[in-house]
Amino acid sequence: MEKEKIVLPEAFVKSMREILKDEYDAFEASYESERYAGLRYNPLKATREAFLEAVPFKLEPVEWASEGFYYNLEERPGKSALHEAGAFYIQEPSAMSAVAALDPQPGDYVLDMCAAPGGKSTQIAGRLMGEGLLVSNEYVRDRARILSSNIERMGVRNALVLNETPEGLSARFPSFFDKVLVDAPCSGEGMFKKEENALGEWSPENVQMCHERQLMILEEAAKMLKAGGVLVYSTCTFNKVENEGTVDAFLKSHPEFELEKTERFWPHKIKGEGHFVARFHMKGEPAPSGDREVALSKSEVGRVKEIRDFLAGELGVSAACVETLTRRRHIEAFGDNLYLLPRGIDTLRGLKVERPGLWVATVKKNRLEPSHSLALALGATDVAASVALSDAEADRYIEGNTIPCDPSLKGWVLLTVRGFSLAFGKASGGVIKNHYPKGLRRMQ
Repeated sequence: MEKEKIVLPEAFVKSMREILKDEYDAFEASYESERYAGLRYNPLKATREAFLEAVPFKLEPVEWASEGFYYNLEERPGKSALHEAGAFYIQEPSAMSAVAALDPQPGDYVLDMCAAPGGKSTQIAGRLMGEGLLVSNEYVRDRARILSSNIERMGVRNALVLNETPEGLSARFPSFFDKVLVDAPCSGEGMFKKEENALGEWSPENVQMCHERQLMILEEAAKMLKAGGVLVYSTCTFNKVENEGTVDAFLKSHPEFELEKTERFWPHKIKGEGHFVARFHMKGEPAPSGDREVALSKSEVGRVKEIRDFLAGELGVSAACVETLTRRRHIEAFGDNLYLLPRGIDTLRGLKVERPGLWVATVKKNRLEPSHSLALALGATDVAASVALSDAEADRYIEGNTIPCDPSLKGWVLLTVRGFSLAFGKASGGVIKNHYPKGLRRMQ
């Protein structure tokens, strides 16, 4: 069946013709072409080389993001157990450009202000490599939950997921972050091909409303950046009002910032749906980066010891990994669930929290049971007992089935697929009992 032609709004066509001139016809034709599919490998789980060796898909590198690859839509990697193991994140290729411009480094304190569903946050986390702090915020509650689940799937240890307003964030974190990303809500002109709603909701009035909202968000973002820090603003839209117009208006009201560069990723020039990125630098002498010291109360010291003993004893986590996970970490109990707060966060008081850090265990009848989040945050070399599953076994486990094992194997084991941690299971009597979360299981 022939693909139905996209009818672009007349006012949008006029504005694009003014910008692109002789290139407009090529731009318009891009809406009729097949979309490019992309994914990013997860540096928290494997090196680039190990990832390429493990995955069964045919991949082609994305030019502007070292983690990024194009894949063939027919291969459907999202159905693979490797996806559930957090080996990669499926993301539109040009959207990877914003974090490449931000260039987070291990040890940085980074804020992703408009973070759902988590593509850019998990890309930032991969570049932080577990060091420093990532605060991922999403104002819409349902979207914040999706963001939290993706942070978990990718095995991120040092992230705090919030459900705050921009004003709530800036009141809590003044001059706090080394780098801030504002992937702003926009009119979504780069989404016309993918989402019919974006096309139906577009109007010049909506463009102006987005511009005003973008400036409001940037206003709060500026308050949270340290002197010498980096602010990146990005959209998936093409008009000048929301891109150069927003950048110019922000600079006029903020002489303490200088614009380092802007980039436009046009869909008729690159293999992607298009993006706009602007990188700002806040003038002033950079403050030192790195973990801030935190003080633990006596009760917290005791709780940390309990967690350390559980990790090292019942789970057989290596001493080096236990130290990395628990050093200078506060512990928060949410109901029966225990979380390790990211370093640099000493209290959650006054914040709307969706995910307070790394969920490590649940208290059950005076004993601890490891969380699925912890399984995804560990590697096979971090534990004494791990079991490598075949692709078929991994699929069966995700569906909720038990797995046969050596009868001598007992207790908690970390299950892996193609070298990537997938889940915990509990071995007893020659069978690994299924502990895959029921809400994440696939239908058989």
